[in-house]
Amino acid sequence: FQQIQKYETGANRVSASRLWDIASTLDVSINFFFDGLQAEKGVKIQSDAMPSDLMGDKEALDLVRSYYAIPENQRRRLFDLARVLSDVA
Repeated sequence: FQQIQKYETGANRVSASRLWDIASTLDVSINFFFDGLQAEKGVKIQSDAMPSDLMGDKEALDLVRSYYAIPENQRRRLFDLARVLSDVA
């Protein structure tokens, strides 16, 4: 009970993984918690954030290999979370 109260009052922040768990428990999309929020003005995504040769990037290849090593149902949840966090969805 005290932990929930800390989240409610803003004394503690809710981590992305905890927010994901809460959304799953409530059977709602992560977007539910952000409905009505406006994006900050002047925030831009760098177009050069992604390497031009993605499959030539060792980190990207390691990430793809690790991703496909995850069981399919968990992989789908991870994919959905990544889309929400990257604001591509």
